[in-house]
Amino acid sequence: MNTPTMEICMLNKTFLATCLAASVAIGTAAVHTTAAAQVSVSIRTAPPAPRYEAVPAPRRGYVWVPGYWNWNGHRHVWQSGVWVKERRGYSYVQPNWVERDGHWELHRGNWARGDADQDGVPNGADHRPNDPHRR
Repeated sequence: MNTPTMEICMLNKTFLATCLAASVAIGTAAVHTTAAAQVSVSIRTAPPAPRYEAVPAPRRGYVWVPGYWNWNGHRHVWQSGVWVKERRGYSYVQPNWVERDGHWELHRGNWARGDADQDGVPNGADHRPNDPHRR
C-alpha cells in the first residue's frame, strides 16, 4: 500500500538520482574538455614562416591575438588573428612553435596570471596593467 509519504520519498529519490547522473555527465564532459584543451601537437614538419597581418586599432576590453600556423592533422593551416575578451589579472601568451629533437611542438595560446607591463604590480592590482612606461 502506497501512502503519500512513501510516494514523496520515492519522488525525492528519483529526483536525486537524476541530479546525480546529470552531475556526473557534466563533470565528465568538463574533464574531457579541459584535457582536450591541453593537448599539444608534435610533428616532424616545421611550420612555414609567419604571414604578415596588419594589427587593427586597439579595442577597449579586448586583446589582439595575432595569426599563427596551426596543424589540422595533415598540414599547416593559417589561423587568422582575432580579438579575444580581456581577462583582468591575466596576460595572453601567444601560440608558438618550438623545435625539440627534430620534432615541432605547438604550444597553444593561453591566459597566464602575471604582470603584463612588468612594472612590479600584479595585473589584478594594477589599474593600468598594460602601461610599460609607468614606474
